[in-house]
Amino acid sequence: MTNLTLLQARQFLLLKHGLIGPHRFEGKEGALSFIKQTGCIQFDPVDLCGQNAQITLQSRVNGFTKAMLEELLYKDRQLFDYPDKQLSIIPIIHWPYFQRYRNTAIEGGKRFKDLAVLEAKALEYIQENGPVSSSDLPLDGGIRWQSSIHWSGNMNTDTKASRAVLEQLYSTGQLVIHHKKGTRKYYDLAERHIPKEILNTPDPLPEEFEHQKWRVARRIGAIGLLWNRPSDAWLYIQNMPTPRRNEVFRALQDEEKILPIKIEGISHNFYIRTEDMPLIETVKQAPSSSPRCELLAVLDCFMWDRKLINALFGFQFSWEIYTPAIKRKYGPYVLPLIYGQNFIGRVEVIRDGANNTLVVKNIWLEDGIKNTKKLQTAIDACLKRFAKFNDCALVIKV
Repeated sequence: MTNLTLLQARQFLLLKHGLIGPHRFEGKEGALSFIKQTGCIQFDPVDLCGQNAQITLQSRVNGFTKAMLEELLYKDRQLFDYPDKQLSIIPIIHWPYFQRYRNTAIEGGKRFKDLAVLEAKALEYIQENGPVSSSDLPLDGGIRWQSSIHWSGNMNTDTKASRAVLEQLYSTGQLVIHHKKGTRKYYDLAERHIPKEILNTPDPLPEEFEHQKWRVARRIGAIGLLWNRPSDAWLYIQNMPTPRRNEVFRALQDEEKILPIKIEGISHNFYIRTEDMPLIETVKQAPSSSPRCELLAVLDCFMWDRKLINALFGFQFSWEIYTPAIKRKYGPYVLPLIYGQNFIGRVEVIRDGANNTLVVKNIWLEDGIKNTKKLQTAIDACLKRFAKFNDCALVIKV
């Protein structure tokens, strides 16, 4: 077992994510490289100062623009949208690994009367007319339908037939998202956009246990360092209660796909992917790197296990967007702020589209963080980059 100090563990994670020292990731290719490293980045439509996936990439990728992600998704087709850790953005090369979920959606759809007839009509319309949104697809009426590839929950209300059918065909893999206008999705036939060698590749891991091993190893790689504890990091990995997760960890260790790490002062063991061991050795030999100041997304993969972040960095974070205003400690959409090896605070920042400005409403520094001239210069530079990322002028109201 490899032993690390707390500072070495922090350094490893920050280097793994490209959040310290010179940028590891550059431009559109760098954005693609980072997503391939993590396996997926989480999508969320909330857009007060950029969407979650966009903010995740801007903190790591030098020169990143929002248009780059759109191109990778809908022009280059190097990525696709699909549920992974909730709704996510995934490398197209991983398409075959999600066949079991598309099969689940196919089976689930058989529960709904007349859905197959509506699907055939929708596919015929798209074949003849091209990409379509739910508001443009000429299907009348509603259907009692559960919008989920997992087919769970109660079907208490009718869903507009056109929306239900498009989402069902998207879940089964017959359609992909062609493009978006704001939050409106336009769908097209998957066969028009995904190479046949990927589209027709059978599930490489049809056995559930093997698939779970792949998913767990992938999530460990996404964060970089994880423990075998209940965590949001395991969301959407089906049929994996604690005993099963323990089996998965044991198997991955036996196969030397993951390695245990002991961190000074923490009783729980941590695990890394075996291919990350050279980076561990680099950190142990040369632990210092030049600091960077960056804003992180609220659903950043770095933040997926908030108990882990608290254990390693002493930083407690919660997303208060759904918290009643009277109970909020900070604000509805507050981004974590890092500098060097520490979380130094959080920032409430909102894009004012009417005035084309990025408004910094509040900055809360963590207890014990002294706002030196050097630190303030780094924060100011970070905020200016973030305003440029949002194509706005910066306004600080603190």
